[in-house]
Amino acid sequence: MRNSLSYLIGLLLLSLVLGTAAQSQREEDAKMITVVQHFYGKNAAQRTQRWRELVQQVQSQNISERAVLSRVNIFFNRLHFIDDIKLWGKKDYWATPLEFLGAGGGDCEDFSLAKYFTLRELGIADDKLRMVYVKALELNQFHMVVAYYPTPAAVPYILDNLEGTIRLATERSDLAPIYSFNGQHLWLMRERGQGELAGEASRLSLWNELRGRVDVRRLQKPRINLDN
Repeated sequence: MRNSLSYLIGLLLLSLVLGTAAQSQREEDAKMITVVQHFYGKNAAQRTQRWRELVQQVQSQNISERAVLSRVNIFFNRLHFIDDIKLWGKKDYWATPLEFLGAGGGDCEDFSLAKYFTLRELGIADDKLRMVYVKALELNQFHMVVAYYPTPAAVPYILDNLEGTIRLATERSDLAPIYSFNGQHLWLMRERGQGELAGEASRLSLWNELRGRVDVRRLQKPRINLDN
């Protein structure tokens, strides 16, 4: 009887802790959405709200990592593609997820970074994820995608705003990998799916600058309003 009572008390305490954490997250999300609405407008706030609803829904469901990848990939691929020079007035600008949602669009780096940060928030381990710079051969231009490695030696799955379907890297003959990175490391790519460790991700200045701006107090406004 005592063991059963202790078990029930433990469950009650756990539910209280989880409930408090969920309430705190909802409050933080509400503050975030309010800031976005004041800074970018109503449509941006609605996009941000849908993003937070996606995160909450996935966190409350027992679904596979592949299903999480699909949900996140579909969500962000609905946004508009636009070059940095047109949107931000800069040749290369890495937007935070909130700036990407606030603007309503961005270039391939912005799609990939938003997916990466969201997947990390949803519990996908950093060592399973890489942002990969590639050469998009058919477009003859540089491009960024997200790679997901189910196991360290596995051929990764590719999340790409140019291709709606998540496919294995070996099935993407239109992409030639150059280098990749995640929250900690940088790799030089020598073959599809693998690479040679080349140091810390902190060697990338744009990555360092971006991580210093992942805060609602440091949002930037684009040059044009895609919602008009």
